[in-house]
Amino acid sequence: MKYLAAILIVLTTLFSCDKKSEQTPVVKKIVKPKADNSDFGFNYADFNVVQDTVKKGDTFGTIIQKQNIGDRKVHEIVQSVKDTFDVRVIRPNKAYTMLRSKNKTNKLEVFIYQPDALNYYIFDFRDSAIVAYKKTRPITIRKKTIGGVLKGSLSETLDKSGVDAGLASQITKIYSWTIDFFKLKKGDRFGILFTERYINDSIYNGVHELQGMFFEYKGKINYAFPFVKEGSSGKIEFYDEDGKTLKNFFLKTPIKFSRISSRFSANRFHPVQKRWKAHKGTDYAAPTGTPITTTASGVVEQTGYTAGNGNYVKVKHNSTYSTQYLHMSKILVRRGQRVTQGQVIGKVGSTGLATGPHVCYRFWKNGVQVDALKLNLPTGEPMTGNNKTKYLQNIEPLKRALDSIGNL
Repeated sequence: MKYLAAILIVLTTLFSCDKKSEQTPVVKKIVKPKADNSDFGFNYADFNVVQDTVKKGDTFGTIIQKQNIGDRKVHEIVQSVKDTFDVRVIRPNKAYTMLRSKNKTNKLEVFIYQPDALNYYIFDFRDSAIVAYKKTRPITIRKKTIGGVLKGSLSETLDKSGVDAGLASQITKIYSWTIDFFKLKKGDRFGILFTERYINDSIYNGVHELQGMFFEYKGKINYAFPFVKEGSSGKIEFYDEDGKTLKNFFLKTPIKFSRISSRFSANRFHPVQKRWKAHKGTDYAAPTGTPITTTASGVVEQTGYTAGNGNYVKVKHNSTYSTQYLHMSKILVRRGQRVTQGQVIGKVGSTGLATGPHVCYRFWKNGVQVDALKLNLPTGEPMTGNNKTKYLQNIEPLKRALDSIGNL
């Protein structure tokens, strides 16, 4: 009986201990330490680890002061790290990690803030003097080649290839002087050579650099290769296989991702006036508020409003060419202002005689209104001399690789 009583006492004690442990509050988002679980140069097995994201209204101070940091005041901490980190730049939804002591005090020893996937700041409280420093994760650059035939839009095709969505916009901008991507057809060939970034050799971090590409457009193969000319500002520009710049004097359209709703015509039935008359412009339909950009650099010659044109802007580019943009919902430039190619000068609307939101794009050559879509517009000067020699040498292996993709 004595042995039985002793066993009952032990079991009762163990049960009581288990019950007490069940009632102990559990801190959320604690990372269970493993021997191989580490990051930021710290072995998580040595700490009580808490991972979270900055909430709306959080500040560096409010996050830190909730932790056991001894006698240190938040103000003193902020002052000691100000040369390394401005605590005001902490933003909602950004990740942070707290490494706390494993004893019962749970004292904050290290605080890590991640403004993005690549960079992080470490605040080390373990010594008497707080140490703060910025670190960048190691980056690996990998080459990638994609190509074949378009199976939809450029964005859809790149998405199916698992490529960063931002690459489509970058390519569209490079070719904006030579290709209307809305007129690319399924089955058109393409090839793209580029590099991608990987953090810690495993985490995809987007496109690093475009090395060369081609797109088939209206039966023609259009190449593009990056190059920095000697004696230039150091800016990367794109050129074709002969060293000719892709930057034409004029952009193809004043609106990105729009459609032509009405063309230049000597005799068109006006949808509002209900009569036949000349339509001396090209209409691009787009939602109200869509940015309208000037197709070439120049000086704003006129802005204003008329019953027919609505809100409009006219830009003089040189002694030969001028352009005009009609039916704006909002004008964003003033008369006499210098504007650069691609600059937003207004927003799409339906002011004046218009049945829906669009911009009527008008084009003057030597004072006469002409059809911009039928013009052989001037282009930039071709590359010459040492620049051209070096450029052609650089692109030779790239073009060979692209040609092998498309079996050109």
